[in-house]
Amino acid sequence: MSVYASIYGCMGTALTDEERRFFRDVRPWGFILFARNIDEPEQVRRLIAELREAAGHEAEVLIDQEGGRVQRLRPPYWRAYPPGRRFGELYERNVETGLHAARLGAKLIAAELRYLGFTVDCLPVLDVPVPGAHDVIGDRAYALTPGPVAALGLAAAEGLLAGGVLPVIKHIPGHGRAGVDSHLSLPVVDTPADVLEQIDFAPFHALRHMPLAMTAHVVYSAYDAERPATTSRLVIEDVIRGHIGFDGLLMSDDLSMEALSGSLGERARASLAAGCDLVLHCNGKMDEMRAIAPEVPILSGVARERSEKAISLRKSSLVPLDIDLALRQFSALTAVS
Repeated sequence: MSVYASIYGCMGTALTDEERRFFRDVRPWGFILFARNIDEPEQVRRLIAELREAAGHEAEVLIDQEGGRVQRLRPPYWRAYPPGRRFGELYERNVETGLHAARLGAKLIAAELRYLGFTVDCLPVLDVPVPGAHDVIGDRAYALTPGPVAALGLAAAEGLLAGGVLPVIKHIPGHGRAGVDSHLSLPVVDTPADVLEQIDFAPFHALRHMPLAMTAHVVYSAYDAERPATTSRLVIEDVIRGHIGFDGLLMSDDLSMEALSGSLGERARASLAAGCDLVLHCNGKMDEMRAIAPEVPILSGVARERSEKAISLRKSSLVPLDIDLALRQFSALTAVS
């Protein structure tokens, strides 16, 4: 069955008739859920089933479940996880402890997600923050240098895969230098290319073999002074596919973020023309999704091959987990001391 190169959100905890009709018509590759869509476990399972039924296929379902301030599933029904920086602190004390904690935490997240029906987690964050940057990344980052970020990001990605959930490396090629929040305005990074390559791009290069990545709505003037990475063919071809060497399935960050200019349809068209394989739209607003849909093609060619490779990896990577034992070990590793 043909699907279209899009990922959409929805407005509430159950689908409306209008949403069902729309998703039936546009057959997106996937969906993404947020806190507004989440009440309790069985409701989430029902909603995911409704989404797949409406799309007419086993669509991938994404969530941002990082830990810290970015986790859509929260107590009392789901465990709270520490932010990425906590794993970096453990890594500083003992490398193996930090890596084990990051991998184990991701396995536990994956177990919760798989039970609900999620297949993709937008984790790990591979951005390397610098002094003076906006706090939109902040403690979501594992560390302030590329080596630990790459090592801990790899451990988290491996943990998700072992749990049968696909990781998404983000925000490629790096959001750590952004001076403003790209949800609200367009960050411009004027750092020279050689510095970007040595620091910002390095964790992504180390994880270039991962199946999925999400772009950064950031201008890198050393490569393209006019367009952010998401809509820049120069950045996608020369940096993401070229220098970094990522050949997996590339999705845009959220098209509704204010960093992007133009209408929603123009944003979708520009992202796809630049080389994104999928466009992501998160807020569930029907008028915006209707503006995007006509610009989105059927997923085909190399993009479809990348999708099939990713899904095959998810289905083959699951390793059984003793959840009670894993939880005890994780709690002991991450206890504040």
